Amino acid sequence: MDFKTVFIAETMKNRLLTKYIFREILYPFFLILLILTFVLLMGRLLQLMDLVVNKGVGVFTIAQLILFLMPSFFVITIPISLLIAILISLGRLSRDNEILVMKSAGISLYQLIPPVAVFSVAAFVATAVTGIYLAPLGNSATKFFLIDMAKQNAGIGIKEKIFNDTFEGIILYADKIPVDGTRMEGLFISDNRLSAEPTTIVAKRGYLITDPQLAGVILRLENGSTHTVGTDLKTYKKMDFSSYDVFLNLTSTFQGNKKGEPKDSKEMTLTELFQDSKRLNIDEKQKREYRIELHKKFTLPLSCLVFGLLALPLSLVKNRTAKSRGFIVGLVIVIIYYALQLWGQAMGETGKIPVFLGIWLPPLAMGAIGIYLLTTAAKERSVLPLEILSAITHRRAQKESGKKTCKNVNDECN
Repeated sequence: MDFKTVFIAETMKNRLLTKYIFREILYPFFLILLILTFVLLMGRLLQLMDLVVNKGVGVFTIAQLILFLMPSFFVITIPISLLIAILISLGRLSRDNEILVMKSAGISLYQLIPPVAVFSVAAFVATAVTGIYLAPLGNSATKFFLIDMAKQNAGIGIKEKIFNDTFEGIILYADKIPVDGTRMEGLFISDNRLSAEPTTIVAKRGYLITDPQLAGVILRLENGSTHTVGTDLKTYKKMDFSSYDVFLNLTSTFQGNKKGEPKDSKEMTLTELFQDSKRLNIDEKQKREYRIELHKKFTLPLSCLVFGLLALPLSLVKNRTAKSRGFIVGLVIVIIYYALQLWGQAMGETGKIPVFLGIWLPPLAMGAIGIYLLTTAAKERSVLPLEILSAITHRRAQKESGKKTCKNVNDECN
């Protein structure tokens, strides 16, 4: 057999192997992505259902809002789905001895890297595009979308028996709000927009009047009074009214840039974060926040490559019974990784360590561990953490198997 024939045969074998493993990872990846995204969405689902049932917001409007929220979810769920999908799919191949058959056919562990690497790079690109471009656009669109919703139904964010400071310069308290939200009763308002003469307003009831042309809404009060104390604390003015209008500004509330204030860091693009982190007219704490968000634009996608490195050697189990091992190992890695990330972010925010070190330490440290585990597993050397983890899962599986056998034989287990 000549060299050309051998080369073509090896190429076809590697191509078939890549397609097979890629397909094995693909199905659990999308399933886990769907489940994780739905779990994150459940945290907002009750609020969204309240908008539909009690506030009269349309289902199509809620669907648009969910669409705007999706990019911020995908930045987290794509890397986690990749990790667990690789652990589950390759763990199944190892459990069914398919990895052993591949080794018998002369296929080394390094030949399993290309399909995992291709999938990891694809997830890296998807997370990077989502985090750098789509997530800021989605967060910004969500904010403006809420402004439009508030103009159409201004009572959405106001709840009874809670001091509400959503509107700039105003603290609003309503003792009772009917389910339909058409009015408010027992109102107490602290109006500090005029710092020279802060005013307290008390009214029996109030109605929100919306106007799509305005950047806010009008709160029309009935049967109340205003109370103003002079700056010298010697003068006091009281005015009774049967009807009184208070303008509630929405634009400054949601945009936050009426007085030249910067946008929220989660709504800023990569260029905006870089430029604003270099500005001289902001305090050091704000600069650290921008730098943290800037570095996270790169480290969040990088976690896909780190998880790919870790998942490949950790998926090579020796026992055949620990079917849930992939999910358990993936959960442990995710908890450790994001705990390190939160710790580094907190240290960077407080200035105890440099921002760069705090944000880049988790992916670099976990990536180095992944390279070590991969090279060690390829040489078929034992690694103590892997042996301990395999023993724990094997012991747990044996215990569960023993319980099932006892139940089948004696119909009960002690």
